[in-house]
Parts: sequence; structure tokens; C-alpha cells
Amino acid sequence: MNRKHLKFLLENYRTPFDDEKSFLNDFIGLVDDPLAFSRERDQGHFTGSAWIVNKDRTHALLTLHRKLDKWLQLGGHSDSNENLLEVALNEAREESGLTSLRLVDRSIFDIDRHMIPERGDVPQHFHYDVRFLIEAEINEPLTISSESKDLAWINFEYIEELVGANSSILRMLEKTSKSEITI
Repeated sequence: MNRKHLKFLLENYRTPFDDEKSFLNDFIGLVDDPLAFSRERDQGHFTGSAWIVNKDRTHALLTLHRKLDKWLQLGGHSDSNENLLEVALNEAREESGLTSLRLVDRSIFDIDRHMIPERGDVPQHFHYDVRFLIEAEINEPLTISSESKDLAWINFEYIEELVGANSSILRMLEKTSKSEITI
């Protein structure tokens, strides 16, 4: 995946969710910014994430993010890598230790624009997060990285209780629950 392919995927991304529709054009426009994939872009930049589920689609792997102190999907900064699918897979491996990761679909699964609070000399900024659906073996041992306080497979029934009003996690959960994708 490169910028051109990402722009194609975003231009052809369809969603029934109003929040995604409201910022889709911002994602498309950002692709053309020379610093779109760099933390140097202070207003915001692309990140890549993995929504990791088990084969039976009963659990999602979530991390208790060390800096944000929230349960989230795995992912992170692209650090100038324009291949956000590669970023998502690399971050998933690094943050979980899983080797059984398998891409379910090369299409974008979800997008989310969210504000990251100011921290030290890094100003408040947006993450333009492009997410991919990944599958992994639920019984494979997990390794918690330095970026996490905890890492756990969470039953779909308990995700809302754990993440509260995090609409982006709940949206991915809804997409997974309604998904016709079978492996």
C-alpha cells in the first residue's frame, strides 16, 4: 500500500456510520499532505491500527494503553511508513507478541479521528487512525509491551462495560458482530 492506494481505498470507503462519514473527507485530504505520515505534522497525522478478533468472533484483543489509561485496539504511529496495513500488522505483533496474526481483508475496516491530549512538548493533535480487521489464535500466549499496562482478550459481551462511551471501539464491535465475514 502506498499513498495512491490509500487514497483509492478511502475514496471508495463506504460506511453506514455518521461519525465516520463526517471525517472521511478529512482523511482523503490528508493523504496529499507531505507530512501526513509523520509525527512532525503537529495538527495531526495518520496512524494504523488492528482490530484483532478470534476466529469464532466472540472476543477482541484490547490493550490498556499506558499513556492514555484507556482500553483500546492495538496500533500506533506510522513514523513515515505510508503502508498503514503494514503499520497495523507490525504494531499488533510488537504490542501483543502474537505470531498467529492473519489479515481478514485488505480493505479498510474502520477509520477514526480522535484527539490526543498534550503531553510534555508534544501539543494536542489528531490521530487519523486507519484500522484493519485481523484474526489471531485466542490461546496463543500474549506479551505485554512497554506501551501497555495490560493486554487481554475481552468477550464481546463485556467490551462496552470496559470501554464505556468510546464510540469508536463500540462501532468496531458492532461492525464485527454484524459482519458476514467467515473464515
